Amino acid sequence: MTYSTSPSQFWNRSLRRTWQRLGLVLAGTSTVVLQFGMMPGFAADPFRPSNPHSISATAESAFYAMFRDGNYVAAKNYLANASGSDVNEPMIHALSAALAYLDGDLDTLLSSAQQTQQAAAAMQSRDPLRGNLYAAVGIFLEGAHVLQTQGVARGTPRALAMLQRVFDHMSEAERINPEDPELSLLKGFMDLLLAVNLPFANPERAIERLATYGYPTYVSQRGIAIGYRDLGENEKALTAVEQALAAAPDNPDLMYLKAQILRRLGRNRESVTLFAQALEYDQQLPLGTVRQIVLEQCFAERRAADVCRSRADSYTP
Repeated sequence: MTYSTSPSQFWNRSLRRTWQRLGLVLAGTSTVVLQFGMMPGFAADPFRPSNPHSISATAESAFYAMFRDGNYVAAKNYLANASGSDVNEPMIHALSAALAYLDGDLDTLLSSAQQTQQAAAAMQSRDPLRGNLYAAVGIFLEGAHVLQTQGVARGTPRALAMLQRVFDHMSEAERINPEDPELSLLKGFMDLLLAVNLPFANPERAIERLATYGYPTYVSQRGIAIGYRDLGENEKALTAVEQALAAAPDNPDLMYLKAQILRRLGRNRESVTLFAQALEYDQQLPLGTVRQIVLEQCFAERRAADVCRSRADSYTP
């Protein structure tokens, strides 16, 4: 499938949502598919309950920390201590790039995006599905760097060419196994974000992919909740985020998302409580996310905008 969209719209709006709440990815939150056994040092796969691919334990731990637990500090620690065979796992580099993007560390974003592509290329012969999948992710992340450093006017021509390469690799991975859970999460998120942001697109197809093939549930249902929220279908969004929370009840990102949805439904008192619960985890969340929670909680309390902005800007975990 070939996609056409504004790269500035896609990367600047979609990248943050995809990785911060894949909450990516993805992101996020994934080396060699082993149909007959395990290699030493590789044993984990958070995406596939059956027929697992072999993914490094460090990558699995970082994925769980970020997407199941909403603990970005722990995820950074896992990634900082990656060594040995971890260098061959593209998800390690992709998660590092995503965290660098959230921190505004553009140098690390670029180097990690390039390392993602290098690791993906090295695994193509052993695991072409994941090789193509993370080639797409690495190009996607490098495109974010292009637009952040060159701006929309200068960066758009290069970003547009990169965007087509992203979907070429995604299409190749889909050709290998369209029902793969890891592919379905990343492609489902991207398709849903496109459908939400572009006219005449069909978001239900992306939602169906996430619901049918995406795993784990706390990621797939989170994506569905974000999609329905952005489409203004808040009751459906609430149902989805509650399913995500049932699978990951201590995830502050999910608490925050549910609080947003409740506020949109006019249930402000309940939303204020959930915003407060999410803030109990302020030590493990990115500062930008924490201050946004403070801001939205203040709005839910019906306080003046200048008061809320001041409260958020001065908040220190």
